Amino acid sequence: MIARADLRCTSCGRGLAGRGATAFLCPSCGVETIGRDARCRDQSVPYKCKNCGFVGP
Repeated sequence: MIARADLRCTSCGRGLAGRGATAFLCPSCGVETIGRDARCRDQSVPYKCKNCGFVGP
């Protein structure tokens, strides 16, 4: 299992430390781990799955 502190936000590249950050599998392919920091989640900054190209808010 990958430690959450080792993950980065898929949108901006910041580490996923702190309150409000999350990581989940791509809702389309279920293969790639998508990381989201609190700022990008709050501002709905788009992310793109490296595996299948799915783009989400």
